[in-house]
Amino acid sequence: MRIHLIAVGTRMPAWVQAGFDEYAGRLPPEYALVLHEIPAEKRGKNADTRRIQEREAQKLLDAVPKGARVIALDVKGRGWGTEQLSEQMQQWALDGRDVALLVGGPEGLPDACRAAADQLWSLSPLTFPHPLVRVILAEQLYRAWSILANHPYHRA
Repeated sequence: MRIHLIAVGTRMPAWVQAGFDEYAGRLPPEYALVLHEIPAEKRGKNADTRRIQEREAQKLLDAVPKGARVIALDVKGRGWGTEQLSEQMQQWALDGRDVALLVGGPEGLPDACRAAADQLWSLSPLTFPHPLVRVILAEQLYRAWSILANHPYHRA
């Protein structure tokens, strides 16, 4: 199974890429985490954010690998503890499909992405900067895998 993190935004600060790479690199090939960056649409003073979100939604959905389970990251989604995420990862692996995690742009995830999702997942009721979400996701996926592998990383 490959886990595809499909996120709006490019040109992240070096610390974001380093943090993502650190945890993605720790995952074994059977849980490979691959980042797909979707360029954000230009936003100006009088930008039509609805139309911008529609275009970004199409790009996000076009990047989903054929047949993949789609999981939209959204504050209204279901929150999982680390052990629950580990159970989810095990179910995803047993399903045999790739997984696509969708992360929206500054206005959040477009409605079309939520509608296309098999699951809605909320990392937290808090609002995180979109670059930080990449690092949090990579670390939490690694932590959840460590539980599955009986690796000592997760000590809670």
